[in-house]
Amino acid sequence: MQEIIHGIGHLPDVMGARAGKGKVLLVTDASYPFLSIKSDVEALPMAAVPFSGFTSNPVFEDVCQGVRLCLDEGCDAILAIGGGSAIDVAKCIKLAVLTEAGTRSLIPPLVSSPVPADGSRLPLIAVPTTAGTGSESTHNAVMYYEGAKQTVTNDAILPDVALLEPAVLRTLPLYQKKCTLLDALCQGIESWWSVHSTDESKAYARTAVETITRYAGDYLARGDDEAAAHIMLAANYAGRAINISATTAPHAMSYKLTSLYHLPHGHAVALCLPEVWDYMLANADACTDPRGADYLRSIFADIAGAMRCSNPAEAVARFRALLEKLEMGHPHSTCPDEELTLLSRSVNPVRLKNNPVPIDESRARTLYAAILFS
Repeated sequence: MQEIIHGIGHLPDVMGARAGKGKVLLVTDASYPFLSIKSDVEALPMAAVPFSGFTSNPVFEDVCQGVRLCLDEGCDAILAIGGGSAIDVAKCIKLAVLTEAGTRSLIPPLVSSPVPADGSRLPLIAVPTTAGTGSESTHNAVMYYEGAKQTVTNDAILPDVALLEPAVLRTLPLYQKKCTLLDALCQGIESWWSVHSTDESKAYARTAVETITRYAGDYLARGDDEAAAHIMLAANYAGRAINISATTAPHAMSYKLTSLYHLPHGHAVALCLPEVWDYMLANADACTDPRGADYLRSIFADIAGAMRCSNPAEAVARFRALLEKLEMGHPHSTCPDEELTLLSRSVNPVRLKNNPVPIDESRARTLYAAILFS
């Protein structure tokens, strides 16, 4: 059972309970030297083994370096401080260290298998420095192998502790704040309509969407500390929601937009979501969720209510207006036919199966065209 801890002041107790006097692999990204909590980490009494040798879109070779370092140094715990990439790298390192297959558990064919692992043998404490990915509360991690995105999924990599400290958000660039906030909002919305949603995941999703809708303006416009605390918690709720339900078509469609046009993930997924939602509103009768089309329509209405809208069409319009207000522009295609073919063939069919209204390659092409040429 994951612990959610609020406040960096609890870090010494958390680390003492999880690592004792042993060594800690400290996984950090490029933001770490500028964080206000750096002094709190450096004051910890246990020895820290730093690792930051990875890019914002980490690759298999990066993770392998971290695995070797963790094993060579005999680390007793992992402390991940950073955005989604840093936390995902820490998760991949943990799984590779714990499994008999080692790093082979992160790549095909084993990456698609439930590889046995005892997560209690190597505690992982995650301190997110953005409010968006929710990676601190999911059992998924993303990395790239030979240019292809790999989603690593294993219960053993759910961080044992997620420590939330909103002060780290003060130094985030505004564009990164926008992208990560939109990622969290999309996660909440997608989790809510996912065919795998449960009462628990829908409650988390509702909290995420309602909270982001209420506090986004103050968080982005003024850097308000109270708003930042609410947004960070909302992002965590969104992470908890997708940990149960998984994401759907907007996320599935976003990944190739990110790699092809060099868009941050949150920006890319936010461009996909209103197009997918509009399509599903017009085709709700084709719903494949066993709970039925009327159920799906009620979910759309609930999401609209959480966004303070009177109906789903208004909610989609408000989402588009938010993108315009935040100046989250659309990418420009230089080779339309070629790029649309590449995009429509790239979508992960597993993620599409989570979507309550089917989207085939032909429909995906139409949706991508709307994204590129709107």
